[in-house]
Amino acid sequence: MLFRRHAAGISRYVTRRLGPQLAEDIVADTFLTAFRARSRYDPGRADAAPWLYGIAANLIRRHRRDEIRWLRALARTGYDPIVQSAADLVDARLTADAAGLAVAAALAKLSAGQREVVLLVMWAELTYDQAAEALGVPTGTVRSRMNRARRQLRASLADEKPRETDRSAEVSHA
Repeated sequence: MLFRRHAAGISRYVTRRLGPQLAEDIVADTFLTAFRARSRYDPGRADAAPWLYGIAANLIRRHRRDEIRWLRALARTGYDPIVQSAADLVDARLTADAAGLAVAAALAKLSAGQREVVLLVMWAELTYDQAAEALGVPTGTVRSRMNRARRQLRASLADEKPRETDRSAEVSHA
């Protein structure tokens, strides 16, 4: 039942984090870990999603170096194999057209804790309370990490904006 209810969301989240090559294995490991830890699950919880995302986040941490390499490659090439990419979601939230490359580069610059919070909130669409539960940290920690991350992302994206404007001016004068 948990698999049917949450597998698609966990899969999208993990695919966005690590790319399609590792996603299937991480999703399978997430539910295998959840099954093995089922005796420790508190059935009084309103929703199992934060618990499952927490397991997935822990598994993803093992692949942190690959994730950073993937984001840097995305920043360099602009190629995103995910149909609904992180850039699409962040673009919509920050209303920054053509920010895909800059967003990937900005995400790669965040600290691991900040990036984890941003991706759980933005990609997995968890609330701050759910993200806190998934990461095993207080909600206040999630809020402060998100606040710092937003400031850093805005600053990084602001640095990129003049270059985009310059490029569009070059195109219009060509």
